[in-house]
Amino acid sequence: MNVYDSERMAEVLEPLGYQQVDSPDGADMVILNTCHIREKATEKVFADLGRLKKIKQRRAHQGESMIIAVAGCVAQAESEEITRRAPYVDMVFGPQTYHRLPQMIAQATRASDPTDGPGQGVLDVEFSAEPKFDHLPARSQSTDISAFLTIQEGCDKFCHFCCVPYTRGAEYSRPVTDIENEAKQLIARGAKEITLLGQNVNAYHGLGVDGSDEWGLGKLMRRLASIEGLKRIRYTTSHPRDVDNELIAAHREIPQVMPYIHLPVQSGSDRILKAMNRKHTANDYLRIIDQFRTARPDIAFSSDFIVGYPGETDQDFADTMKLVEQVTFVQAYSFKYSRRPGTTAAALEDQIPEEIKLDRLTQLQTLLRQQQLDFNKSQIGSVQTVLLGKIGRQDEQLVGHSAYQQTVHVKAPQDLLGQMVDVSVTTVTMKSLTGTIV
Repeated sequence: MNVYDSERMAEVLEPLGYQQVDSPDGADMVILNTCHIREKATEKVFADLGRLKKIKQRRAHQGESMIIAVAGCVAQAESEEITRRAPYVDMVFGPQTYHRLPQMIAQATRASDPTDGPGQGVLDVEFSAEPKFDHLPARSQSTDISAFLTIQEGCDKFCHFCCVPYTRGAEYSRPVTDIENEAKQLIARGAKEITLLGQNVNAYHGLGVDGSDEWGLGKLMRRLASIEGLKRIRYTTSHPRDVDNELIAAHREIPQVMPYIHLPVQSGSDRILKAMNRKHTANDYLRIIDQFRTARPDIAFSSDFIVGYPGETDQDFADTMKLVEQVTFVQAYSFKYSRRPGTTAAALEDQIPEEIKLDRLTQLQTLLRQQQLDFNKSQIGSVQTVLLGKIGRQDEQLVGHSAYQQTVHVKAPQDLLGQMVDVSVTTVTMKSLTGTIV
């Protein structure tokens, strides 16, 4: 979603004459678009700001100005800390306010002008997604073969480890017509695969095309699949509680919907799931997996896991390992529990020692990596449909993705870039496939 937000910021700034550059050294403005999910990401913001401060000072000595901005969820959650630790930052704004960038820049420029008297930096952390989408411009940036499209923001689940409700706010779903129009704009600019985004994407409940009722994600994807030129539809990130029959039917009946789902479970222990406020059990999750597999036997799953959640016992962790063995995942994100300010879990006293967290994470990741490698090996000799998206590092090589989001390398002429091709898989690693075009 931050990739999508960054693209939209560039489109907001384009009429002001701004163009993207690869390095901050010669930039008139630098925006750090931030994530607050993990503590490590938050600290990286302040490390990057320290480096930017030196560039800003050097440019000032040369009579040049540079605006430094912090955007996104860290800005939303820790605006006071940013202004305290980095007073040289000119703009701090949350993920729901970047449609007002022109006004912020004008204010920040006035504040930094010594002839205009001393000023204050810009702080804008409004907490509603709807005005942003109402005021963003039409898509104008050239796009990749695969593009992101935000359809939903925020979350009402309040999992006890998660900061999203405090940084992105309550669930908001965009109207179907707005999403359809943006999808058409992306396709007109070259996209053939669209990934629908949301903090809780399958909780989507946007206003339907006739304005009389709300549509779910399955019905929305059915509508988008009718757009000429859209070859593939993906979506992320989902919650088990919001899987419904319409979504399962979409995987069974719509060819453009890829047989690959990212469905976070976080833990295999019912006790820990309850402590996390996930409001589903391990058996609920396994039942959903079975329903998807019945509807689409070739479907594959990825997931998220947190180890070392406060109070997690050896048995709780063993339950997680058991669930992983039962499901088998083709890819996964796994982390040690990280305290996030303002969340319920941050105040719990039975925190797990770091060495135990690390040991459990190592065991889990070893199993997950083996499952990923085994799945890739199972593809050897098969023919996979691949959307070729970019030029590879080797001569006459193109790189694309399979239906299962695997990176695939093939020898192919550049005129096949952007095309769907059938590839016979010959060799694999844990992270990629290599093959020849059939």
